Amino acid sequence: MTNPGDDSTSDPETPTTTTTPVTTPPASQAAAAPAVEPPEHASTDTSVDVYPEGYPHEWAADVLGSDGRAVRIRPIVPGDSEKVSRFHTSLSDRTRYLRYFGSRDVLSDRELHRMTNVDYRDRMAFVAELGAEIIGMAIYERLPDSTFAEVAFTISDQHQGRGLGSIFLEHLAGAAAECGIDHFEAEVLSENRSMIQVFRRAGYEISRSFDGSSLHLEFAIDPTEALTNVRNSREAAAEARSVARVLNPGSVAVIGASDQVGKIGHTVLRNLIANGFSGPVYPVNSDANSVQSVRAYASVRDIPDPVDLAVVAVPAASMSEVLDDCLSKGVSTLVVISAGFSDVGSAGVVSERRLVSEARAHGMRVVGPNALGVINSSADVRLNATLAELVPGPGRVGFFCQSGALGITILAAAARRRLGLSTFVSAGNRADVSGNDLMQYWDTDSATEVVLLYLESFGNARKFSRIARRIARNKPVVVVRRASDDLESGVEGLTANAIRGLFRDSGLIQVDSITDMFDTATLLAYQPLPAGGRLAIVGNSSAVARLGGDAARMQGFTVAHSVDLGAGASPEEFRTAISDSLARDEVDSVLTVFVPPVATEPDAYAGAIQAAASGSEKPVVSTFLAGEGLPEGLTVTDDSGVASRGSIPSYPYPERAVSALVRARRYAEWLDQPAEEPAEFADIDRKRARELVDSLCQLNAGVDAFSLTQGQVRALLECYGIDIIDYRVATDVEQAVMAADELGYPVAVKAMGEEWRTRSDQSGVRLDLADATAVRHAFDYLQSTTGSRSLHVQKMATKGVAVTIRVADHPIFGSLISFGLSGILSDLLADRAFSTLPITPSEAAALLDRPRAAPILDGYAGDAPVDREALVELMGRVSCLAEDIPELRRLSLDPGLVAPEGLSVLYASVTLGPPPLYSGDEGPRRLRSLGADALTDQTR
Repeated sequence: MTNPGDDSTSDPETPTTTTTPVTTPPASQAAAAPAVEPPEHASTDTSVDVYPEGYPHEWAADVLGSDGRAVRIRPIVPGDSEKVSRFHTSLSDRTRYLRYFGSRDVLSDRELHRMTNVDYRDRMAFVAELGAEIIGMAIYERLPDSTFAEVAFTISDQHQGRGLGSIFLEHLAGAAAECGIDHFEAEVLSENRSMIQVFRRAGYEISRSFDGSSLHLEFAIDPTEALTNVRNSREAAAEARSVARVLNPGSVAVIGASDQVGKIGHTVLRNLIANGFSGPVYPVNSDANSVQSVRAYASVRDIPDPVDLAVVAVPAASMSEVLDDCLSKGVSTLVVISAGFSDVGSAGVVSERRLVSEARAHGMRVVGPNALGVINSSADVRLNATLAELVPGPGRVGFFCQSGALGITILAAAARRRLGLSTFVSAGNRADVSGNDLMQYWDTDSATEVVLLYLESFGNARKFSRIARRIARNKPVVVVRRASDDLESGVEGLTANAIRGLFRDSGLIQVDSITDMFDTATLLAYQPLPAGGRLAIVGNSSAVARLGGDAARMQGFTVAHSVDLGAGASPEEFRTAISDSLARDEVDSVLTVFVPPVATEPDAYAGAIQAAASGSEKPVVSTFLAGEGLPEGLTVTDDSGVASRGSIPSYPYPERAVSALVRARRYAEWLDQPAEEPAEFADIDRKRARELVDSLCQLNAGVDAFSLTQGQVRALLECYGIDIIDYRVATDVEQAVMAADELGYPVAVKAMGEEWRTRSDQSGVRLDLADATAVRHAFDYLQSTTGSRSLHVQKMATKGVAVTIRVADHPIFGSLISFGLSGILSDLLADRAFSTLPITPSEAAALLDRPRAAPILDGYAGDAPVDREALVELMGRVSCLAEDIPELRRLSLDPGLVAPEGLSVLYASVTLGPPPLYSGDEGPRRLRSLGADALTDQTR
């Protein structure tokens, strides 16, 4: 929290709140204190590297302040005493007054011991570090015999206004919730108004009472939708500012700059200078006084002025020394072009982890290593800190990719097409800055209208899906990702077409190649979206036009109007025909073809086409002299000569032009769907579900994944209002008969082994048993046939259509829900429909119609239609469960019987396990962990 006078408009906060002065601990503090405290002047010389028993390493995190700079948050250790003492001494009198309700210049050894020795449960403290110094501290303390805790914060004067108070609050609340605390309270001086705003703007519902000069605040810390929205918006703003620091530096140092042609340091420096970077460029080379006629410095430390961005082009073995220099200089961001880190194996992983860890600890972000570099084409920046010789001019397209070699090819291809870029980042190993960070930036960047992503691997799938859906509502997002790359996801029945559908449902435009990506981007960047699938074709080549018409019809478009002008058509005839086509109500877009049989002057034709299309709200695309990109005569430029909206893209073949229109139309259809929130259900018991899952995970600690027993499955599903048809387990005939009597006839007797439960011949089940005699016969038969001692006796459900609903993880989209008819045929034919989670009622209703066998739901061969609303509700409840329980690895409801009225679940299975490394899109904000596993995957 920040002090009064800290007017951060983005995240106003106050650095101090206090429960009670530290000099006179309240009863709750005394109750939680160690049994034996040291004398007043006892030594506190304990190394910070010594962790007490029970130290929660997993609560440590790197985070981004509201200014986009990194900060390390970690639980306190006894060895922090000296740091805490220095931190306290550095505070202003005003800050100390707000924290302690009075000014104390020095803390006693006893007070330091108490502040740094906590039990990480009833008393918990976090510190924020920048480099080797503490810049903030937060603590909670449980009240006696209560689920309430007092909370207090202090932020150093120099770091107020960076959003650290709200970050502390998130991490304290996360830790407290794990320890059974559900409410926070605090005493705040009434003059400390900005402190109160922190709690209120965090999304908490605050109750408060006034007592003289102070306010007493209380609030529940359970996650709410408002709380999550506030967290996500602050995360987005911080990550966007972090990337803005990368792309808008005031000065750049090139470490490893060289005069030798062919060296990385030579190319980067030459490109920076040649592109006319708006700020100073500092070559760093210990063996030269100047590089490329620019004064050089032996070290970054020697540069007399501030350095915002350092581009590193030295061998990996020299990185440690370079990093020390950059940390000492206070560089904001590193772009590490050097290879030799995780890209070369396990030894490089360790070096990479150390690089990013040290950089973050000192407030820096890292692009790379093994990166191609970054570009910002803004006239105010003109940054080309890459190895690419040929780069596009300014434009409205933002581009992110990983591979440096591929990035050079991509930039050259965009330049040849005259497709302008606003910004470009090739992140290499993505050890720190990721595609998610770039998307957060582009979401708010007015200079970027279209986002392009070439993704070779994915990390935080839930976060990617959430951000992409949000951005796609405002800007098209085109993703190069071959559907075949994701078939080995472990999701049963997921086909290439289903993967394309998932991208489409998320509002993303998925393409299989760079060519398709640029074809689509050129249309989206310069032409309006088509309002429908009705195409007009105007051209002077009937053969080429026919190719376009065939491609349109194959992809679901109709050719509503066609004009063959003939080979000798004049420019005026082109203009008139295109204008007439655009004016027709039955036409949504126009493809014009200009391929003259003999050499001719094209400028007049280009001018005529452009004049006809000018100001149209319908897209116009062309096959103009078989050109690719933006032909000069079809390009509209602004005052600075940059291609702008209204420019008409050209494609070598009409099929490619039509495909671009089809992708744009599908995106427009997604935009036309009203945004809808997932359904909420008042009877869900999330607290009970969380307690059950936590207890099961503790019992199975260290296990990658474990299946729940039927009783455990039943208990978990009941928390979400999902009931399994009543059953009993019987081990002998008499138990089976007693169970049937209790349940009421008719009943079914089932063998529950997977090999029997899923057999198509139903040889492991006997249905519609009407009396005790039938139960005895069935039980004896199934025991002897299946070899199973325990069988289920279950009440017969109302007859209906058997369906299957499943949830499974996917590396791109996070958890997926699937729907299909139950049975071996649906499995063999992969007749399953998929959707991302969370799912809305409209999306669930649409999902029901996607399997090829879906007409059975509407009544088939005289059967009555089933209760679709019951299916939609069931999927909504499953969606809530999957969103609330990140430990859910797999869920299957198979079969469910949906009748004309109502639905019954006969069997369910659940697999739990530790949340995937990047599943976490919940809880306190944090940057990706730098553990060994994280660096191996290289994604966030």
